[in-house]
Amino acid sequence: MTKEPVKKRIIGIDPGYAITGYGIIDKVGSKFEVVDYGVIETKAGVDFPLRLLAINDKIRFLLEQFKPDFMSIEELFMGHNHTTVIGTAQARGAVLVEAGRAGVEVFEFTPGQVKLAITGYGKAEKKQVQIMTKSILGLKEIPKPDDAADALALAITLANTGIAFAGKAVSGYQYGRYGYSNRNQGFV
Repeated sequence: MTKEPVKKRIIGIDPGYAITGYGIIDKVGSKFEVVDYGVIETKAGVDFPLRLLAINDKIRFLLEQFKPDFMSIEELFMGHNHTTVIGTAQARGAVLVEAGRAGVEVFEFTPGQVKLAITGYGKAEKKQVQIMTKSILGLKEIPKPDDAADALALAITLANTGIAFAGKAVSGYQYGRYGYSNRNQGFV
């Protein structure tokens, strides 16, 4: 008697306060099925708390509707524009609150880790990642907008690498990226 392959549902999130990308996939055995993808957009000029609330509400809806087993989210990168990273961190927080409420385990990846997992090269161009995402998922076109494609790539990264490559989303600033022990937990 053959066992049915285990199905795991993963939501990938590319956080941002203007645009948050999401991508939901099922991994069944070694195959992928796209469930849904898109973006959550908030308008400039709207009070910032209301923008965060809109992100939070849509994430809550997605988690309730699709019931993912895991979330893969981009780790924040502190570049030169501190204003943008602070707003992005707050949008990321709005997402993480809903993951916590829904009991969805969250893992984070750096952009370099996603590039490596998707293309085999940690410094790949964005277009290469998008082409490989399209190919891996068997899509006819590269998912649009870019934020949705990035979110799908994040979901694939977790599905293909499991937690051996992932960091538990604990805020690298809280415990240090690898100071938190999550390596003994099972995955896909």
